[in-house]
Amino acid sequence: MNEQGQYARYQEDAKVLAAVGACVDAQVARLTVRLPKALGRAAVAAWDRDELEDIGEETLEQYAVRDSAGELALIGLVISERGRWENDEVVVDLDVASLGAAVRAAR
Repeated sequence: MNEQGQYARYQEDAKVLAAVGACVDAQVARLTVRLPKALGRAAVAAWDRDELEDIGEETLEQYAVRDSAGELALIGLVISERGRWENDEVVVDLDVASLGAAVRAAR
């Protein structure tokens, strides 16, 4: 199998995936979710935290962990700006990209 041909197919697959994403985004750009209060507070704390240390050279695993922490912080930002605290939960409209990142982290 020709590697160049293989990557050309992957390029076309990536375009199709982007088209699927555009269709899905038009239908469900945001979803309302309910999270336990403790998780909502932890996400807001991740957003409020200042990371003052320089990031040195990272392994792929370290980068992935930092990326996940960044996703959590962005969820915390949204909660702090538009979350509604109701009893033992926070109700918030989250972007599907943030939801996807959270679901991938759970797997």
